[in-house]
Amino acid sequence: MKEFEFNLSEGSLSCIRDENDSFIVTGYHGLAGQVVIPELLPLEQENLDVSAPAEEGSPKIPVGKIGKKAFLSKKYLRRITVPATVTEVGDWAFAYCDSLREVTFLGKNVDFGKAVFMECPKLECVRFSEEGEKSLTKQSGVCDGVGALLAAAVTQMDSPYLLDGREAGSREWLGKWDARMMAILNAADDEGYAKQILCGEEDYESADLDTYLMNSRKKKVRLLLLRLLWPMELEPRLAERLKAYLLAHTKGCKTEETWLVIRDEYGDKREFYELFTSLGCLTKENAPAIISETREENPEMKAFFLKFQAQYYANSDFFDNLEL
Repeated sequence: MKEFEFNLSEGSLSCIRDENDSFIVTGYHGLAGQVVIPELLPLEQENLDVSAPAEEGSPKIPVGKIGKKAFLSKKYLRRITVPATVTEVGDWAFAYCDSLREVTFLGKNVDFGKAVFMECPKLECVRFSEEGEKSLTKQSGVCDGVGALLAAAVTQMDSPYLLDGREAGSREWLGKWDARMMAILNAADDEGYAKQILCGEEDYESADLDTYLMNSRKKKVRLLLLRLLWPMELEPRLAERLKAYLLAHTKGCKTEETWLVIRDEYGDKREFYELFTSLGCLTKENAPAIISETREENPEMKAFFLKFQAQYYANSDFFDNLEL
């Protein structure tokens, strides 16, 4: 089958023509951090620069599918926009894209293969939005709650069935998301540990049980923080349960995963450390320790905690803490 090469502003796309008179993207070649896949590509014109203005009257056909492994292991790729003409994304299409943070689908009728976003640890937003391209180019880094929950579904919850643009954001979809979250929350912290040891798996930081338990609790904390940050259709009783778990693992408790996740992973994300304080995880008793443990590379978070401490706990040692 003949393969075509189309030049983009950065890099190029390899495509083949299918029996439905549309193109299948089979590969990307380049080091671009941001890629916008065109909706239409010229018909039977190889090595054409599709980033340049199209010749008037030149025949084009739509891009209908992202093929299997098309963007596999593109280490520099951070953001990608997929046109509304695409209705299918193949197996492992974006797997092992270590830097991938945002994916925008301009259409909602997309069917996904298996493990499309496998091992994309930095993925924070999966949008299904007609305004997606505009948002991606002008408001990079901004994600709504549905997009954030969609990303978590495939990166943290191992729930590819939630990757559905037609249903995402609906009450039914949010109910499914919450059900999966609660299944993870209710699971024993050591679930899967015996299997890991028996199978000799090496994809974990440590085979040590204590480390495994801590990582299990951190996983729960990340999901609960995200859901409380975006509480659409969240039942008050369920919200209280999530809050109780986070409070039970803040600084000064038997285990401190809520604080560790905030300190180590969200120190540059104000919305998360604001949530941390609004939930009551920063207390009069633990504030000095939290402030002293805040990393030097996160001065804004430290200043926020100092101000919060002074405002709500009337700490007479406020100015002393400025030197911590």
